[in-house]
Order: sequence, then structure tokens, then C-alpha cells
Amino acid sequence: MNATIDLMKAHRSIRKFSDREVDEKTLKSIIAAAQCAATSHFVQATTVIRVRDRQKRQAIAELAGPQVWVARAPVFLVFCADFNRLASACSIHDSVVEKGWAEQFVTATIDVALLAQNVILAAESLGMGGVFIGGIRNDPQTVCDLLEIPDQAYPVFGMCLGWPAHDPPPKPRLPVEAVLFTDRYPKSHDQTMLDEYDQTTNHYYLNRDSKLKDETWTRQMADFMSRAIRPHMKVFLESKGFFLQ
Repeated sequence: MNATIDLMKAHRSIRKFSDREVDEKTLKSIIAAAQCAATSHFVQATTVIRVRDRQKRQAIAELAGPQVWVARAPVFLVFCADFNRLASACSIHDSVVEKGWAEQFVTATIDVALLAQNVILAAESLGMGGVFIGGIRNDPQTVCDLLEIPDQAYPVFGMCLGWPAHDPPPKPRLPVEAVLFTDRYPKSHDQTMLDEYDQTTNHYYLNRDSKLKDETWTRQMADFMSRAIRPHMKVFLESKGFFLQ
């Protein structure tokens, strides 16, 4: 339809990178463009930490999986939901900070996600690639200790960035008809559509270049939804001053 939509539809996760560095000017330009993402109430509740220290990188790579690309990527970023700047704004005007509300947590987390999606899109527009690293939430307290992330901030996910050294195909998404509806939520989800999507994802997994496997989307989701995922997160978030009320 146009170059922007073509770029968005061509997105795929990049985990192998060339030795080419990402210069500081390019990275700052990407972040500046990403900051133009929508932000609820203009709070801009995001802090991005570039991790250069090799030991810190290796520690995060181990706790995240291990995921070796965290240690090897030219750029590794940690995206934090952060209310500390907002607390500073309140102190300038002698305002009392209301802390721990669920809506604050939701607002900050959405801000981070919107900005980070802009980061990956801006990077891809320059010919770069990357991958999100949700695995940092396997041990978020260690990430906080390594990066000195204070209370009222928490690491939401990481991101590897660099110049691609492989060209994997995009992973097929659900059909638009499975996610777009008019005026009301669907009374049921189309089983035939899910069956067809399972065939599509199974073909993708059986024919991609690496990690060939006989898998379908519904089977993956059944496994994902039938076990507790990172049960420590609630206690961790409460310890950082989020989600208390």
C-alpha cells in the first residue's frame, strides 16, 4: 500500500548481527523519533538504559534465557516504566505524590510499549533489526540491582538492535478478521479460522531456516495459558511501589 505499511508488515525478529557498530548519533536519532509516540496525559513515563558493560550484559543474557544475542548485539536497551521524573515535577510545585495506583502502572507500561515499538520501527527504516527481550522479567530484581533502577521504576523488557546478519521470514499473524470486529465483542471465535491459522503457522515452523519444529499456534497458546508465567512479578512490582491499590 505504501512504504511505511510494507516496512511494518515485513517486521521479523533479528537475533544475529554483523560486527558493524551503531553510532551514537544514529541511536539518539532513533530514540528521538520514538519519543514522538503517543503518551497518556503527556507523562512520558519511560527511561531507556543502554547497557554497554560486558559483565552486566552477560549477566542479563544468562538470566533472560540464556539468550546469547543479548551479550552479542551491538546495542542492548532496557526499557523502564518510570515515575521518578513525575515525582520530581511534583516536588517543584510542592504537590503530594499519590503512589501505587493500578492506573499509574498501566499508564507507564503502555507508554513504554508505545515508545519501544517506535524504536524498532525507526531502526528497521534504517535497515537495522532487533528483537524484544521479555526474558529480563525472569529476574527483574537482579536487573534492577545491575542497572541501579530505583523504586517507582521497573524494567519492562529489553531490546537488541544492530545490523542484521540473517534474513528470517516474517512470522505469520492472525488474520485481520480474527481481531477486528464492529460494535461488539464476538460471541465466539471462529474455529475454522483458527484451524486454518494453525496450518499456516505449522507450515512456517516446518520450513524456516532454524529451529524447525512441528508446532501450531493454538498448541503453543494452550501450553502458555496452562501454566503460571513469572509468578514473582506481582510481589516484585509491589516492592517497587507499583500496583498497591
